[in-house]
Amino acid sequence: MKLLLDTHIWLWSLLDPSKLVRRVARALEAAENEVWLSPISSWEVLVLVEKGRVVLEKDPVRWLADVWKALPLREAPLTHEVAVQSRLLELPHQDPADRFLGATAKVYGLTLVTADDRLLHSNQFATLANR
Repeated sequence: MKLLLDTHIWLWSLLDPSKLVRRVARALEAAENEVWLSPISSWEVLVLVEKGRVVLEKDPVRWLADVWKALPLREAPLTHEVAVQSRLLELPHQDPADRFLGATAKVYGLTLVTADDRLLHSNQFATLANR
């Protein structure tokens, strides 16, 4: 399975794995699964740190660089097609990060791992619920 991590799932897997349900934790650890990350998640981490909603043990830019080196994550390219699809998705909100993540899952045929009800109820891309 090709898994695209929602930003909060990525952060939980690194900072508080107890927030992951067993099914999601197993999927992230399974060697046969590919784990993907959108550059939007890196952007969103920086925004969350700026707002004080996430606290990291080191400078956030350095933290991101260390995580990218340490983890076997595939980068989901942010393309023009992803940008267009982000506006065409039918979602109940306009959150740009959610729209880009949903569009990325749709364009690349990835399964979005999330706990966000607004994304889980979309039938426009595959999801794996952290519930």
